[in-house]
Parts: sequence; C-alpha cells; structure tokens
Amino acid sequence: MNTFWKYLQYGYLVIGALFFVEGVFQWSTSKQDALIRFGFGIFITLIFFFKRHFRRKVEKRNQQR
Repeated sequence: MNTFWKYLQYGYLVIGALFFVEGVFQWSTSKQDALIRFGFGIFITLIFFFKRHFRRKVEKRNQQR
C-alpha cells in the first residue's frame, strides 16, 4: 500500500501542471480565470511537497523502529 501512495503523490504534480497549462491557454481570453488557475496550480504543487516531506518523515521513523 505504501508504494501506491508513493506513486499517487505524483498525480498532484500532473494536476498542478494541467492547471498551469490551462491558465496559459486562458490568459488571452480571461486574465482573472487564468490567475485563479495559476493559484490552484501553485496550491496543488505545494500540497505535493508537503505530503512528500511528511511521507518521508514517517518512512524514516518506521525504519528506526
């Protein structure tokens, strides 16, 4: 199950990249919507790094036991 979560975390990066790309395409039509998409992309990318940090922390703690 742990390897499942290890690979699932990269889904956050994929979704964040999709929001960034969508924001770039939407920039010419609606800057406000594009900024919202960029915000979501940044937020999701930060979630990726947050989850990865704590997953590694838990794995390290489990190895010491």
